[in-house]
Amino acid sequence: MRPAIALFCVCAFFAPPLAADEEENDSDLPEWAENHVEPFRARVGNWVDNTSRNIDSFFGGDQSSSVDNGSYLRLGQEIDWMEGDGTSSDISVRYRIDLPTTEERLRLIIESDPEESQGTLADQGSGRLYNDQRDRRTSTLGLSWLERRDKRDNWSNRIGAGVRLRLPLDPYVRFTSERLWDIGEGPWQLESYNRLSWFNNSGYSARTQWDIGRPLSENRHLRFITTVQWREEEDTLEYSEVAQLNQRLNSRSALRYSAIAIGESVSNPRMTNYYLQTRYRRDIHKGILFADVIPELHFQREVSHDPRWAMTLRLEMYFQRDIKRDYFHF
Repeated sequence: MRPAIALFCVCAFFAPPLAADEEENDSDLPEWAENHVEPFRARVGNWVDNTSRNIDSFFGGDQSSSVDNGSYLRLGQEIDWMEGDGTSSDISVRYRIDLPTTEERLRLIIESDPEESQGTLADQGSGRLYNDQRDRRTSTLGLSWLERRDKRDNWSNRIGAGVRLRLPLDPYVRFTSERLWDIGEGPWQLESYNRLSWFNNSGYSARTQWDIGRPLSENRHLRFITTVQWREEEDTLEYSEVAQLNQRLNSRSALRYSAIAIGESVSNPRMTNYYLQTRYRRDIHKGILFADVIPELHFQREVSHDPRWAMTLRLEMYFQRDIKRDYFHF
């Protein structure tokens, strides 16, 4: 397994963009597979969109048929391997029902996993695991009040409240604030994301993330991300530092190179994990079917920082009426 991972990392780093005629082809599937996948995707995507709009129309009004709707359903299959821990596989389902016209600023949202269920920063930092694989009992139904502010000009705030749909029902309240600054006259930008929340069964949690980055070229973007998180049920302050280079190879493929450090505690601060990661993402079919290959090299404190290889292979399919081709948010 190690030679295969090392070979992939080298090949991925020096991989050239595909030729123009390859970019114009929007699918890697053979014709027989495409003929099966596309009708299925269209039926399920239309069902997801129509269902959310019908619910939105019941609560909100006639505008539900014309406004943008962020509802989606995502199915995924993942194989995860860590040296010393063996291989595991999982099938995941994630959904979000967005009801934008319930009120001008008050929005009803049903989703499969709240942010607070995503585990520790060690769980989140890798990006190898789906958020919804960490706790399958975290569907929420809630109202979110949105401020109509551009985060480039003012702090953009959002207040939400609702219940986690499991027995016993778990009420929650959440406050989120975001801001984006241009630094001087140059290309650098600084973005801040902050969240404070309370769940009846798990208590308080707080998270702040500061992301500074700039484009290096038309297809490359550099980011440095600092995250601090505290959760009452863990009662430990966690923090992470990430240096990240995103590279778009062509219209359907992208790479991300990351160096990540994760630590914890304030009274006795210590680093618990360092690792290097390469993530290759490919749009296999028309913005609805994606594949990820994610090799990593970990240096964990619990094993005396001895190097440990890890690899994740992931296939995911999105069901929406309007497909958004967003690889790495850059």
